[in-house]
Amino acid sequence: MNLTALLIAVAIGLLLAETRLSAGNAARLREQGAVLPPGDVYALMRVLYPAAFVCMGAEGLWRAAAASAGPLPAGAPSFVLSGIVLFAASKALKYWAIATLGERWTFRVWVRPGAPLLQTGPYRYIAHPNYLAVMGELAGTAMMMRARVAGPMFVVAFGLVLLARIRFEARVHGEYGNAAAGAVRPPDHHAGTD
Repeated sequence: MNLTALLIAVAIGLLLAETRLSAGNAARLREQGAVLPPGDVYALMRVLYPAAFVCMGAEGLWRAAAASAGPLPAGAPSFVLSGIVLFAASKALKYWAIATLGERWTFRVWVRPGAPLLQTGPYRYIAHPNYLAVMGELAGTAMMMRARVAGPMFVVAFGLVLLARIRFEARVHGEYGNAAAGAVRPPDHHAGTD
């Protein structure tokens, strides 16, 4: 197995593990009375996020096959290594956010009215650490795969979707509020999100 295939297999394997964790957490939130507010962009995210890895992986495999016929372009190994470092750092931030949110972390925005805001872990420093991590994952994957076409296209597209998700969360926060903490942070601190 070549390095490109191994890297994309790791990225997709981690995505599948995160999907399973999210589903389990969502089931627990539902049992606790959490609700899914209408208007989320999750349906688009559900398709776009895995498609980004598949398309960038396909471009990476194509470029790897083309490179095996000749020398790598100047700077290619360092670009791939930089992508690996960015991807790993992004996963570390994401897993810190997941650990902080615990069972509240899901792919969807579940709201438990009155649940306290979290202001620990990475949430002390940034409102949406998981979203920052996701953008880092996508940029890192684009670099690892040398996906000069699919990479920028999916990073921009998913970034726009995340901006819509953040606006949705702000609206949900305004509608559901937070009785416990005088909410100043977005809903991903009290609802299962990201």
